[in-house]
Amino acid sequence: MELSVWAFVFIVATIFIGALMQRVAGMGLGLLGGPVLSLIAGPVAGILIINVLATVNAVMQTISVRENVDWKKFWLIGPVMAFGALPGAWVVHNTPSGPLQVLVGGLVLLALLVTSFMPHRMRVDGPQYAVASGVAGGFMNTLAGIAGPAITVYAQASRWPAQTFAATLQPLFFVSGGLSLLFKEISADVSVFSTTPVILWPLCLAATVVGIFLGTRVSRRVPIVEARKLAVILATTGAAVTMLRGISATFGA
Repeated sequence: MELSVWAFVFIVATIFIGALMQRVAGMGLGLLGGPVLSLIAGPVAGILIINVLATVNAVMQTISVRENVDWKKFWLIGPVMAFGALPGAWVVHNTPSGPLQVLVGGLVLLALLVTSFMPHRMRVDGPQYAVASGVAGGFMNTLAGIAGPAITVYAQASRWPAQTFAATLQPLFFVSGGLSLLFKEISADVSVFSTTPVILWPLCLAATVVGIFLGTRVSRRVPIVEARKLAVILATTGAAVTMLRGISATFGA
């Protein structure tokens, strides 16, 4: 994979903004970074970069919130993510770039739509719904770098307390990211890691750490409601552009 200097700049800037918004608004790295990196580095390499960074970010976040993690629900949701990640990896490696960009953009738009407008009166209960959210999260994370929306829908419908839900998401992001990386690498003809410029990894990791650090400071001054509105606008724009580019590539427009 060959990237221009400007491509490096845009990727690192996107990761920085995504990590910052993740800390401030609780969403951002996958929703913002997935579509943009799909445009710049391609839907396979772009989402893999997001998977790696989201996994690293999840480790750091889990350490800080481990006391609030609902480990019972973690063990209910986490392992079954493999059943979604495996077919997701197959789709990634067997779908042309254009249609794959359409899928990435479409999934992000769908996730934003469902989590923003899902009826608050909706109520579900039972382990089968938790398992279903885990399978869906594993598939969506492997394909588009976003495991959170599927689990968020379950959390809202099951009245999962916000504090333990937000904390439990972190180890779940680690599991979904690790499974996505594992299945995509073992099912690929050529390792995506081997085609990614080595210098990109330390740059992106640095952008993630700096974004989280500054996001912690910004979060004290910016209301979370306003931050989420901005994150949704940015994510919607990136997803729409990615989807349109995929449609253009697919139909030769």
